[in-house]
Amino acid sequence: MDFKLLGSILLIVGTSIGAGMLALPIATAQLGFMGSLILLIVCWMVMTAGAFLILEVTLWLPTNSNMISMAKATLGPIGQIIAWLNYFLLLYSLLCAYTAGGSDLFHSLLASAHLFLPRWVATFAFILVFASIVYKGIRTIDYANRGLMFVKFAAYFLLVICIAPLVSKANLLTGDMKQLNSITAITVTITSFGYATIIPSLRIYFASDVRKLKTAILIGGLIPLICYIIWDAIIMGVIPLQGEHGLIAMSHSTFTSSLVDTLSYAAASQSISFFIKLFTSICVLTSFLGVSLCLVDFMADGLQQEKAGLSGVFIHLLVFLPPLAIVLFYPQIFVKALEYAGIYSIILLVLLPAWMVWRGRYHHHLANGFKLFGGRGLLFLLMAFSIAMIGVSVVK
Repeated sequence: MDFKLLGSILLIVGTSIGAGMLALPIATAQLGFMGSLILLIVCWMVMTAGAFLILEVTLWLPTNSNMISMAKATLGPIGQIIAWLNYFLLLYSLLCAYTAGGSDLFHSLLASAHLFLPRWVATFAFILVFASIVYKGIRTIDYANRGLMFVKFAAYFLLVICIAPLVSKANLLTGDMKQLNSITAITVTITSFGYATIIPSLRIYFASDVRKLKTAILIGGLIPLICYIIWDAIIMGVIPLQGEHGLIAMSHSTFTSSLVDTLSYAAASQSISFFIKLFTSICVLTSFLGVSLCLVDFMADGLQQEKAGLSGVFIHLLVFLPPLAIVLFYPQIFVKALEYAGIYSIILLVLLPAWMVWRGRYHHHLANGFKLFGGRGLLFLLMAFSIAMIGVSVVK
């Protein structure tokens, strides 16, 4: 068995499956299960194409090239600025979402333990505890993430096994597929496949072995798709679409704890309720830790500051204070922040890769080796899709 390949597949899976999974059934509720299934498959195809385009571009350039240098080499300074700006906004949007989701779950867990604190106190406590882990550095985050990932997948499979008998076929057949043009549903689903920023790092790890890279991307992206389909079927099959505690009503509150509480109530089992709270909490924590680490490194590199001492404290304050302030004033921002993150993901992981490949293939003649099928037609469709999504989100 190729453990390096297996590890890379799990890295892609772990990057994809996170707190965004909690928002999927809420954001796509009006579509019903069949509509969400179609949307998941379409978004998976789009993001997989974007991932392979990023692979194609990174193979043109020196080994240590990342998204910023790839944009500069193919699109020039304008492309580099767009890449920097969207990377920055994407990470902050995700951190706002995970801070909102994590602090809300933390508040709910404290309440279940009969510790009734104001929501803003729970938000402060959440940031203080888990930002401290991030401050200790990548080794501490790595050890924490390994344990959390193992528990997360165990809880997911146990949860699916326990809840599957409660699924109602009638619930799965509700919904309106005419809502497939919902920008919130599309952008949140897009965000759930946003793993492609790690492909340049995988290229280094595999020493440019194209076959293994292609295998890792294909399998690593397919596993989240299967997990999301099962998750949507479970949630939409147990929780009705309409009603005071239905998925549509939940989409207006956008508190992650509302999904957890409703699912726990529907299951009517303490053991299932435990697995629900365990799984959802770990999803948020692994996402929070990973994005926080990326944003800390991004800030340190951009400002040319050390991550230790007073400069390290300054960097971490820049990372955590803005999301903290936003969540304190807008605690329901979880789904909305993921919607914004979806727009930045479309720009960074679909529009820019298609544009970079277009310029690299047909203007700079950099193409060599691996080449994604589809030619100009596929690149045009991906760019048109991206521009349409951006346009709709601006008008909305």
